[in-house]
Amino acid sequence: MPHPFIEAIAKGAVLADGAMGTLLRARGWTGATDCAVLDTPALVRRVHEDYIAAGAELLLTNTFEANRALLGRAGHGERVRDANFQAARLARDAREIAGVPVLIGGSVGPIGRELAVGRWTLDDAYEAFREQIGALLEGGVDLLVLETFPSLAEATTALRAARSLTDLPAVVMLNFNADLATPAGESAAEVARTLAAAGAEVVGVNCGVGPQAALDMLQEMAAQAEALGDVGLAVKPNAGLPRVVQGRRIWPAEPSYLADFALRARDLGAVFIGGCCGTEPAHVRAMRDALGSGRGPAVIVQGAPQLDPPPLEEPLAPARSTLREKLKAGKYVISVEIDPPRGINPRKAIEGAALLYEAGADAINIGDSPMARVRMSALALAIQIEQRVGIETIIHQTSRDRNLMALQSDLLGAHALGIRNVIALTGDPPAEASQSSAVWDVDSIGFIRVLKRLNEGVDFAGNSLGRPTEFFVAGAANPTADDLDLELRRVREKVEAGADLLMTQPAYDVGVVREFFERLGPIDIPVLLGVLPLMSSRHTEFIHHELAGVTVPDAIRERMRRAGEAGAAAGLEIAIEHVEETRGLPFVSGIYVMPSFGRYEVAAELVRQVAGT
Repeated sequence: MPHPFIEAIAKGAVLADGAMGTLLRARGWTGATDCAVLDTPALVRRVHEDYIAAGAELLLTNTFEANRALLGRAGHGERVRDANFQAARLARDAREIAGVPVLIGGSVGPIGRELAVGRWTLDDAYEAFREQIGALLEGGVDLLVLETFPSLAEATTALRAARSLTDLPAVVMLNFNADLATPAGESAAEVARTLAAAGAEVVGVNCGVGPQAALDMLQEMAAQAEALGDVGLAVKPNAGLPRVVQGRRIWPAEPSYLADFALRARDLGAVFIGGCCGTEPAHVRAMRDALGSGRGPAVIVQGAPQLDPPPLEEPLAPARSTLREKLKAGKYVISVEIDPPRGINPRKAIEGAALLYEAGADAINIGDSPMARVRMSALALAIQIEQRVGIETIIHQTSRDRNLMALQSDLLGAHALGIRNVIALTGDPPAEASQSSAVWDVDSIGFIRVLKRLNEGVDFAGNSLGRPTEFFVAGAANPTADDLDLELRRVREKVEAGADLLMTQPAYDVGVVREFFERLGPIDIPVLLGVLPLMSSRHTEFIHHELAGVTVPDAIRERMRRAGEAGAAAGLEIAIEHVEETRGLPFVSGIYVMPSFGRYEVAAELVRQVAGT
């Protein structure tokens, strides 16, 4: 199962973003750069959004100095997990708001003075890197970018720490001086050979020097082709050598100069190109224009940079039968959940749906502002997916956000637009920060009754609709609910209210699933079992301890711990085993897959193996 970053660099150079600290300071931030994620997260997210709008294909988290040593200088040494987890989430939020499939690279920098003067050993550094990288993985980064290291000894220590936790791709870059050597005196050729042998997927140079010197070292690395093998090259220079004017650093390189640099770097074989200190969105935009873009030109909408999403390829063939018909015919159905974007561009979600459809999925579930965070409406995304991809959707609708009138109005509009599948949910309580109030005229059981009344041709007050709707109505069930008696009673009420389908929360223990449905009693409607592939040990512990109503058995938690860096592969293996074990249960009609961190390629691999495509 190739990683999206590996696939991307196989097709050509990936353009990373520019400097974070440069923009934060220009926009008023005066504290330690990596503390901004804790104190002014909206400012950090906006920087990410601006780089996406400029055409960056890879964002680096604002965590270059977010290790225990450097955060300690700012008085936040005990907040390593908070800073790194929050930084990864902010980058992912920016991606969702933009709606484009950019990659998120977890930035890891050197320890600094403590190691240089001998207060820390490499063993101390190793533990600090593990702590930081673990939090970045928990936050959902797509790859790791180990950057600006002064020596091979520290860089390989960081890479070793990364490999002890994950098999995600690693880009490793060292800092070079004007004499074309690292501060430790190592040559570019030596750096390339050593890092390639240590297992990095991409190696290179960043910071310290400007574009011309960076190209000189890139050329020296490229000459090590035999030692590099399939290992790619990375380059991320500063925007020239700065000068200080009235207490501020001024970086001389113009965007056009960086554009020329990007072309020359690509010609030398670089697959990872970006900018370090002094580079801003204008530089990234110039590099994007020079390298060519797969996303279309950037445009200005009401004064703010946005991406103008180009049309996708021709829509795939429409679905051959409805979800209801497939279940009635006894087909083992596979549905996969996609969250709508937090902004106005649905491209990533639509491309994810296309990938899943090609893998063999039968339907796409679309959340309704899940976790009570504002997102594009499920209906709007469902229409685009059905029209542009050709796969059937199941929209989530909650009674949290709409009164009884609005619920019915939205459903009538959805029906008129061709949507037929709805899962009726109560919805998570709004967070205080959302500044929103919950409505809850009805709960999920009452909502099912509303839908069934519409199917009878009348609204909830008994007024005629002219003709009945044809909604296929799903209800939720949780086999691992804390209050199992209450959950069983509510599920029975959902079935009695007229639910046509049950879709469960993820449950990792087949015995728990079997016991739940045995206690529920005979039902004559199909069930899709929830499957949430685990990504790492940290992800597993988060789900077990922090995701309400979901329990992961000790044996699986231990298995994920033992998997170490191969966590994603182990999680996929566990998911496939679970599907195989439950497939023969008489009440199971299919699965409902919930990808984590927008990793649709993992869900697609699961779908392929289950569907046999």
